[in-house]
Amino acid sequence: MRRVVGTAVLGGLLAALVAGCANPAGVDGDLTNDWKAQPEAQPFVPESNVCHLNLPNETNLSRTLYNPLDCADSHQFETVHVGQFGGADAERGQPPEPGSTEARTAFTECDAKASEYLGGDWRGGRLDVVVFYPSTQAWSGGSRWFRCDIAEIESLDSGDVKRRTGPLGGVFKQSSPIAYGCFKAQLNGNRIRSMDPVACTTAHGAEYAGVWTAPETSFADFQKNTQRAHTGCRGVVAKWAKVPNDSNIQFRTGTIIYYPTADEWADGNRGVQCFLWVSGQNLRRSMKDAGPNVLRIR
Repeated sequence: MRRVVGTAVLGGLLAALVAGCANPAGVDGDLTNDWKAQPEAQPFVPESNVCHLNLPNETNLSRTLYNPLDCADSHQFETVHVGQFGGADAERGQPPEPGSTEARTAFTECDAKASEYLGGDWRGGRLDVVVFYPSTQAWSGGSRWFRCDIAEIESLDSGDVKRRTGPLGGVFKQSSPIAYGCFKAQLNGNRIRSMDPVACTTAHGAEYAGVWTAPETSFADFQKNTQRAHTGCRGVVAKWAKVPNDSNIQFRTGTIIYYPTADEWADGNRGVQCFLWVSGQNLRRSMKDAGPNVLRIR
């Protein structure tokens, strides 16, 4: 509508000038010389501390897909930080591709900001971190932001995003059903079929202990040597349960590990989730701070 009106007015003025009509008092006949310069258009940047109903595969966003919600309303994603690419990362001709240097830059910052916001490592509960980028068109127009979102997921074994209400800030600073605790491990041979969460006062054999950060190596190399991750997680469990991390730790407890997918690994996620596992026993309390007299050598 605005464009149509402007054309009609401009046409009327031109007709008046061609017809030789006199200018009204105070009008010099120049269409532009007294107009103030318009401010330069700025690229769109999303807000933080808002929530969204975006689908997980909409990771390259355009302005038309941006519809922020109050976090008190039903939503799937919560934006906890908006960063900006700089230097060589900002000079690329298109938005970040999975596994690119820019994607790793964004994930590293989002990883830290999410954990800071939650009050603990986001891997310690039913949560996921999703990084959104500008659309190709927006990137061409100068947008260089990346959006750090947190989503609540269904379970340890399912990454499906849930709808929720309310912000997640400080969720690990209080008792929350989102935080991982005790589990009944369902086995298929020497592989985990599922981890079913239960109250720590009921019979169980597994419990979340913390995160071990894997070294910088290829994903293929990591998968070839998962024993290195189990060794790292035994150290995490020992510190968490307050038992010596010595040659006897393997006789006190086993370990269950959950580690990033190949795509997550490519983007820089090196966090391995570590679980204490006592086979053939029914624990009925948390092993956190249990000490060597409780978590005994078997």
